[in-house]
Amino acid sequence: MARISSYPRDLDIVDDDAWIGTESSNRLTRNFTAAAVAKYLNIKGKISISAQMVFKFVLQTTPANGEFSGPADGSNIGNITTLQVSGLDASGQNTVQFMDYLVGNDILISRQNDISTFGHFTIDSYTAFGGGVYTLALTLVGGGSNGILNENIFYDFAVFTLSSGLADKTFVYEQIGPATTWNIPHNLGKFPSVSVVNNNNIIINGEVTYIDNNNVQLNFSAGFSGKAYLN
Repeated sequence: MARISSYPRDLDIVDDDAWIGTESSNRLTRNFTAAAVAKYLNIKGKISISAQMVFKFVLQTTPANGEFSGPADGSNIGNITTLQVSGLDASGQNTVQFMDYLVGNDILISRQNDISTFGHFTIDSYTAFGGGVYTLALTLVGGGSNGILNENIFYDFAVFTLSSGLADKTFVYEQIGPATTWNIPHNLGKFPSVSVVNNNNIIINGEVTYIDNNNVQLNFSAGFSGKAYLN
């Protein structure tokens, strides 16, 4: 076999491209396609998207971790009024405190990889159902007319607000010295989306922790300086 460095680089990646790797459960060599890797990253939330949670739709009354239930298979998303939702999403993150904070606000429920299948809702209440499951009461705001819920399909739950015509509040934070932890007092009165770049304007991904609606903490694997854009 030739040296790996001797093979040409492919900059045009497609779904069926594959890599050789090792399966962790049995240490056997496997092929991993680009599509499979992308699906794993989406479902497990390995690429952090602020204020977004992922759940799989199932039919049982009491969903397991990372799942939600309620309507029948094939139900129109626009007809949803109540869901039973696990306190943990598909990535394993605890969503209870954040979901409770969103009561009275709007969310978008959309099918992964099919944004046309969606519903825009207001969260009316979020109450304990039992066994780590919570009842989510919703009122439809818009959308949902063409989308349906399908069993064992993953759906994104994301904070969503339509533009009111007023400029949204933003905040730019500059980290002067290299650091692995950035503590940002933004005073925006909300949980803003966060984008981070280094001094070369390259996007850096890190862990975002919302302390409250006026403070956020960012953690990175290595220290660097740069800017954080919050909006």
